[in-house]
Amino acid sequence: MFYSIRHVTRFRYTSPVRESVMELRMQPRSEGPQTLRSFQIATNPRAQLYAYTDHLGNAVYHFNLLREHEELRIEVQAVVEFASFTPAPERLGDEDWKGLEPSQLSDDHFDMLGASKFARPSADLLTFMKIADIEKPVGDPLTAMKTLNRAIYHSFEYESGITQVHSPIEVALRGRRGVCQDFSHVMIAVARQWGIPARYVSGYMYHRGNRDRSEADATHAWVEAWLPSLGWVGFDPTNNVMAEERHVRAAVGRDYADVPPTRGTFKGLADSELSIAVAIEPTQAPVRHEDFLKVARPMVSTATPSMPERLYHQQQQ
Repeated sequence: MFYSIRHVTRFRYTSPVRESVMELRMQPRSEGPQTLRSFQIATNPRAQLYAYTDHLGNAVYHFNLLREHEELRIEVQAVVEFASFTPAPERLGDEDWKGLEPSQLSDDHFDMLGASKFARPSADLLTFMKIADIEKPVGDPLTAMKTLNRAIYHSFEYESGITQVHSPIEVALRGRRGVCQDFSHVMIAVARQWGIPARYVSGYMYHRGNRDRSEADATHAWVEAWLPSLGWVGFDPTNNVMAEERHVRAAVGRDYADVPPTRGTFKGLADSELSIAVAIEPTQAPVRHEDFLKVARPMVSTATPSMPERLYHQQQQ
């Protein structure tokens, strides 16, 4: 199975800006059944791209556009191949909880057990766990995570615009509404309360008809939990499925703060508008669409009085 991905991001400014510094975490990973076959980035205006691999194995591209500009467009094209996908078993043994004892975990696991910026314990989280009857895990670790995945799916309504890119999980917990970014953070926080290492996955998802709640024209987010004898296993609480060959992994981290698709700054007094468009199709041919950029997405823009420098991010849907 091959997937062709096209991801276009466009920033428009009300007056010229300069020194746009940007980090990109959009390159699909090559590991497990997923293999990256081709990848390219184009920017307009053109910029010199540099790359490195962060401590979690994510490919990070960055550039600095010094000259003035009123628009910045970033276009990514990728082709990913999936080998035969082996689904997880129905359950593990109850004795597998022993494999989650601190003495059995590595330093990397502990990074995914503690509180992080967007996935941390709170009174609202504990209240939700009590109401949803998930204060304690039931059954083996895999069964417990499946139950949690299902509980979040049925407890929250999918609705964009309720939360923003930097909203804490309390906003979604109190309103019982949000998007994939929120649901993933809630699931990570609960899993860590149970003592199961959990991490945030940023990527893309191929949608099939109307069965999926997440939006087909945006990046997607889900959760991976480390389970004894299985390793990292993916769960998608937005769509109540386990991650499968439709889920293309781009980056992993403790939460969204580690892996935003775009993160950057610019200098100037302009207001800005962000538009994004994503398409993923089961083909090796490049994805081409007329009027590809149609949908305006929420963005965050903040500045300090002493320095007209703006920060911009995009929320995952």
